[in-house]
Amino acid sequence: MQKTRIDKWLWAVRIYKTRSQATNACKAGKVKINDASVKASYMIEPDQIVQVKKGHLRYTFKVLGIIEKRMSAKLVADKYEDLTPEEDKNINRLPSAFHIPVAQRKRGAGRPTKKERREMDQLKDDIDGLEFDED
Repeated sequence: MQKTRIDKWLWAVRIYKTRSQATNACKAGKVKINDASVKASYMIEPDQIVQVKKGHLRYTFKVLGIIEKRMSAKLVADKYEDLTPEEDKNINRLPSAFHIPVAQRKRGAGRPTKKERREMDQLKDDIDGLEFDED
């Protein structure tokens, strides 16, 4: 067994919790091999480099072994090599949702007017354009 489907492999080595999540990630273009998005039916081989995007983070793995069935995490550890740079693994570098102000309305104030909505959208766009320091 030197080839298997990419969605099966991603599920078997525990990169995704379910096989359907792995399939959906492939459909959404979040799984790449050689910088090209692949379908869930792509047949993966040893020594290929797989790039996976999960949320804001991008992971890079080198396929060392092919498995189709899920097994214990200790046995799976030698089936791939994590090539993700350390700075990409640092989740603290990402802006936290807790630091972004949220527009709130008084209870019973009703729906916002067009003008209020435009002001809220402008505030949101201004916040999205900010750059955050890593300090």
